[in-house]
Amino acid sequence: MRGILLVARRDLGAYFNSYWGFAVIAAVLVIDGLLFNAFALGNTAKYSAKVIEDFFYWSFGLTAIASVFMTMRLVAEERQTGTIVLIDASPIAPWQFVGGKYISAMVVMALLVLSTIYMPALVFVNGKVSYGHLVAGYSGLLLVAAACSAIGTLASAVARSQLVAGVISASMVGFFVLGWMVAKVTDPPLNDLFSYMSFFDRHFRGFGRGQINSEDVVFYLSIVFVSLMLASRFMAARRWR
Repeated sequence: MRGILLVARRDLGAYFNSYWGFAVIAAVLVIDGLLFNAFALGNTAKYSAKVIEDFFYWSFGLTAIASVFMTMRLVAEERQTGTIVLIDASPIAPWQFVGGKYISAMVVMALLVLSTIYMPALVFVNGKVSYGHLVAGYSGLLLVAAACSAIGTLASAVARSQLVAGVISASMVGFFVLGWMVAKVTDPPLNDLFSYMSFFDRHFRGFGRGQINSEDVVFYLSIVFVSLMLASRFMAARRWR
């Protein structure tokens, strides 16, 4: 556990000692605010629940995109700068290294997701919002951030450069997000499989409507577990080459 925290603290310093983390957070907040004002609030009267549902709809996409940008540098940067050699020679186990990298990314993503709370809070000015709806929606966003960040960690562990890591991560996340579209053009039983793998259409809509389904929670956590396990195995295999 000490090794995980050591790696996480080191990476958090890298996030906040450079402009990258702040730039991504600022860009997401600006875009999210513009989309919230233009589409969620809009120019027509809406029920408060509908406004919140539209907010989580846009926030889902931005959270997934931000996760790709936040994780593309995690391991690939170490390989580009040559510091991966020091990591390989250290007593830190591969799973501790991967876990620490992932935790640092998730801390930043959690700060990003929770920093948008002021937007749905504005609905309280002229309407009423269910606290349960907000809790469910933000729980869904955090789970999406966790799953996408785990996928990004895996991509960064496999890739040799940050750009390649970003492309691989974006492709994988895009596949999971657009799984419902793939399901429409495939035949059984593959269409059921692709539909089940859809991050948004199958597993996030309930959160956006204020519902927490245990099946969806397990799905996202399973993606996290499998992605981090594969990343750890890859790092371990690389160390022994």
